[in-house]
Amino acid sequence: MEPVAYRIREFCRIYVISRTALYREVKAGRLRILKPGKRSLIERAEAERLFASLREK
Repeated sequence: MEPVAYRIREFCRIYVISRTALYREVKAGRLRILKPGKRSLIERAEAERLFASLREK
């Protein structure tokens, strides 16, 4: 079963992206991070949207 959201570490491992590159995408407004409390999460749908847009280029 696929998770609904990923923690930063999980996201970087699954999508093979560095934390620096991840935060660059966030700063550029191409990726949105959720902050429920102290935890940072990236929704699976948001991750798929980002990487689908990168494949189109």
